[in-house]
Amino acid sequence: MSAAKKTHQEPEGVQEAVDAENTGSPAGDNTASAETGAPSTTDEEITLPSPEEYEALMKELEEAQQKAAAFQDQYLRARAETDNVRRRSEEEISKVRKFAVEGFAESLIPVRDSLEAALEQPDQSVEALTEGVETTLRQLDSAFKRHQLSEVAPEVGEAFDPHVHQAISNVPSEQKKGTIAQVLQKGYVIADRVLRPALVMVSSGAPSQTPEE
Repeated sequence: MSAAKKTHQEPEGVQEAVDAENTGSPAGDNTASAETGAPSTTDEEITLPSPEEYEALMKELEEAQQKAAAFQDQYLRARAETDNVRRRSEEEISKVRKFAVEGFAESLIPVRDSLEAALEQPDQSVEALTEGVETTLRQLDSAFKRHQLSEVAPEVGEAFDPHVHQAISNVPSEQKKGTIAQVLQKGYVIADRVLRPALVMVSSGAPSQTPEE
């Protein structure tokens, strides 16, 4: 009886592992590399400035820093000057208010002295009393004029001015409508500012005549 030769065929996975062992590479590496298709990485080239360019950049940086320092110094100086001007202005305003009151009070002292002197005179005649009052009034007018304090004394028939006049009422009058019919009290202004408006009565026109029966 003749012996029959048997052919043995290794499984596909086993054969592939054997081939990989013989070549010294893990199984499936070529296939994985082919399947992924990963690109190769290359380093980016960095260009450094030349010494001349570097020196020019440093010079520009130094100039920019100097300008920034100069601008900061100018800002600090301007701010300090502004603060000084504001402080001086506040001091000047305070002094003006203080000395303005002092000056006006100083002008009124002689007026008080004259009034006290008139009251201390015993058994003075009406003429002497009148003369003393007139002298005191002139002193007061001088003090008012020195401090730009003036009267608002409108005349009857003058146009009504709401800026310096205050109307108490409208009354029938022979005066033109809208004009002053009567002055009740003088007003006063200091410089261009009204301290007290003049109190007046305004004409509403001629009184209507009732028909006689």
